[in-house]
Amino acid sequence: MEKIIQPNTYYWHAVYVKSRAEKKAQSELQTQEIDTFLPLQRKLRQWSDRKKWVEMPLISGYLFVRASRKEYDQVLQSNYIVSYVRFEGKAAVVPDSQIEYLKLMLSQDNTPIEITQEKLKPGQMIEVVSGPFIGLKGKLQKIKGKSKVAVELEQLGYSALVEIQTENIQPFKDSKQ
Repeated sequence: MEKIIQPNTYYWHAVYVKSRAEKKAQSELQTQEIDTFLPLQRKLRQWSDRKKWVEMPLISGYLFVRASRKEYDQVLQSNYIVSYVRFEGKAAVVPDSQIEYLKLMLSQDNTPIEITQEKLKPGQMIEVVSGPFIGLKGKLQKIKGKSKVAVELEQLGYSALVEIQTENIQPFKDSKQ
């Protein structure tokens, strides 16, 4: 059954942004009172003469916008927005839960997050039962000999990988299966 988008209902969408313009796009949309989310991560960058901590987009070239049908075209009028990320010809709707997972992951200051465009192989569903990511559910993926939780952003074709100690996770069975 096809989802009918109501004019006054807000959905999260991902948009493609011009190269290295994620922060500018976010700022422009916020001045138009459009809700945005730009996942940023602090990284230590090194130049020939110095090192500096900078906030960089977690997923280069993307910005998340929460818009209704009314703001849909307004988002595209931004100088920095290229287009909506599309899935089967329509702007992909990113579930609120995936945005909340990203926010939860980013709220952990000292935990590095690795983004990969590789499709992860389906693994065992797990739930974090202790530690800073308690309550997070995802697929268990073994990478570089360490257990990591993969929270898949399926509409974008990306996966966020977070290192979790194995004693902090347990198997999780989805009640929908």
